[in-house]
Amino acid sequence: MTRGFLVLAAFAALSAHADEAAIRQVIEAKLGGAKVEGVQATPVPGIFEVRYRGADGPRIVYTDAQAHHIFVGEIIDARTERNLTEERLRRASAISMESLPYDLAVKVQRGNGKRTLVVFSDPYCPACFEFEKTLARVDDITIHYFMYPVIRPELADHSRAVWCSADRAKAWLDLAQRRKPPAAKPACETPIDKILAFGGKLGIRSTPTIFFANGERVRGGVNAVQLRSLLDEATAQKSRK
Repeated sequence: MTRGFLVLAAFAALSAHADEAAIRQVIEAKLGGAKVEGVQATPVPGIFEVRYRGADGPRIVYTDAQAHHIFVGEIIDARTERNLTEERLRRASAISMESLPYDLAVKVQRGNGKRTLVVFSDPYCPACFEFEKTLARVDDITIHYFMYPVIRPELADHSRAVWCSADRAKAWLDLAQRRKPPAAKPACETPIDKILAFGGKLGIRSTPTIFFANGERVRGGVNAVQLRSLLDEATAQKSRK
């Protein structure tokens, strides 16, 4: 019997002993009526993942087999340093990339542009500003920016002016990286309201929200090492389809 089979058998045995009905009942009561979407074993013996949907998308808590104890936090594989909770959330909140209205985005390409990324960003969001520093260090990438001015809505005309600029990519980078508003006037027809409505349907409640080529979603920025790894992984997955 192979080690992989043993692991799968162990997970199956754990699942058989989990009182899923009790877990759902307890967790849903604690969540104030939110519906549990799934219960499954984790790599940690006796600990189960409980997935539910919050206002901004899937969320995860953990419990024992009878839901006597609830654990809020992340599971990190100490051997590989993989954040298993983050990986599960990325997959659970993935979307179909073909469903995005790319004609409403500002496109920025560096190098061969082979790796692709979608970013819902507000130029006056501190986390977006920091993430731009990371993005600036990544080459061979195509970034589709959906301008999402929700942090400082009174300055949304700066994003509209980006769309009215002759060189939208330059105007956006000047605004996002240097907080330099465009010289153009926000006098043309812009997609900002459509993007805000579309983002709301996607459950985007924070910026930056990032989507990789495989549809996986990350809320908030990541560091350069993580970004390159996720870009390469997503590109490889897409090429295998």
